[in-house]
Amino acid sequence: MNLGPPELSSARSGAFETLRVYRGTPFAWRRHLERLTGAAADVGITAPDPARVRRGVDEVLRADGLVDARVRITVLAPHVGSVDGPDDEPADVIIGAGALPPRPVVARVVIAHWPRNDRAAMAGVKSTSYAENVRAFADARGRGADECVFANTRGELCEATGSNVFVVDRGVIRTPPESSGCLLGVTRSLVIELARADGIPVEETTMPIGALGTTDEAFLTSTTREVQAIGEVDGSSLRSAPGPMTRRLAALYTDLVDRDLDP
Repeated sequence: MNLGPPELSSARSGAFETLRVYRGTPFAWRRHLERLTGAAADVGITAPDPARVRRGVDEVLRADGLVDARVRITVLAPHVGSVDGPDDEPADVIIGAGALPPRPVVARVVIAHWPRNDRAAMAGVKSTSYAENVRAFADARGRGADECVFANTRGELCEATGSNVFVVDRGVIRTPPESSGCLLGVTRSLVIELARADGIPVEETTMPIGALGTTDEAFLTSTTREVQAIGEVDGSSLRSAPGPMTRRLAALYTDLVDRDLDP
């Protein structure tokens, strides 16, 4: 296992996961490792032994004295181009960790100038081919926003550069389905489970991109954002931010973290 700076991942194909660390422990470890294993297979890499990866993560966190942080695990093909070497050659693993940047309670989002290709080979795969997301996020920051939301090629609401998107309309929570081309986030799945367990109706359904700006309330979910209200879309304010449903789900998520670090 090689430990090094995450930026080295750009030289070779690979997959990655970002985990939130609470009280010195990576949150939702099992779910994140399952997704990392699947993404590695999608890009033609055999994922490393999870026990070895966990030891590496724990060593990095201890070395840096981090108890409330984020950690990124990147699994790389052993060669430039995953087909260049023997099939049984082990993948390289890069583990990096650091403090969390401050996040506003309410996010300002803009709609991306470019669509998400929902028919692409890597649609829905958390691979290191991340240039489109980086470009869109930089454009959003240049437009004074905190995040950028993609429509897909059919003009449907898809996802943000590093987050999933939810809208709330008349007490029903809606989020784009996998067929939209979005990455199925771990936090997304947990929020859906928490909502349904609390009796809140949830639909995974297609929506036009315009639904984001006309809904009662909306929010983003991700490992580092947790549940974050959307307050503006392309400069226009939503009616409620954070709205009552967003506040409810944020509280449920906080309760989950308090009672179970590997749900």
